This record gives sequence, structure tokens and C-alpha cells, in this order.
Amino acid sequence: MPRNTLIAGGVLVVLGVISYVASAFASVTALIPAFLGVVLVICGLIARKKPMLGVHVALVVALLGLVGTFMNVLKIGEVFAGTAERPLAVVVSAITFVLLLIYIALGVRSFVAARRWKKADAISQA
Repeated sequence: MPRNTLIAGGVLVVLGVISYVASAFASVTALIPAFLGVVLVICGLIARKKPMLGVHVALVVALLGLVGTFMNVLKIGEVFAGTAERPLAVVVSAITFVLLLIYIALGVRSFVAARRWKKADAISQA
């Protein structure tokens, strides 16, 4: 998971920078995915030394990001209808939402696998 955390963070940083450039540097809020990404990269670096701490904190940050982008995701239909007030923000929020959702799913899968491995190891040692 530390590697997945670093990758997810890096992708979000790139997405944030691209959206900031695409918005003609109009709003710092276009960098929100990059801010989330930087926090995830820091958590990923921490996770290399202390995996449980780094990944748990990263998953909490990802969950907060998921909640924060949800309202714009609901407006994705407006982009296709051509009625969205800020279509770039809606699209970037939707991409961020999907990336964070995938990251959280991988994290949950990793936790379940670790628990199963721990349980199987305990049984084999008994």
C-alpha cells in the first residue's frame, strides 16, 4: 500500500497542476487535487517506515477528499447537458473522486488480506 499511496498522490498532484493550468491560473481551488496528492505522497513516504500509520492516515485523507468532491460529482450531468457553471471543476472533481474511490477500495482490500494472512499465520503456529 505505501507504493499505491505514492502513486495515487502523484497522479493527484499532476491532475491538480493540469487543472490549474487549464483554468488559466484563474483559481487556486483548481489545485485542490494537488494539495490532496501532496498529503498522500507525504503519507506514502511515512508508510515506507511505518506502514500502518502512513496508510491509515492516507485513507482518512482520501475519505475526506471523497466526501469533499461528492457534491461536484453530482453535477456531472450538467457538464454533458452544457449547463454546468464550471465544467472543468466538475470534471476534475469527478476524476479526483474516482481516483480516491479506487485508492480506498485497494486499501480496504489490503486490510482484509492482511487480516486473513494474520489469522492464517496464527492458525498455522497453533
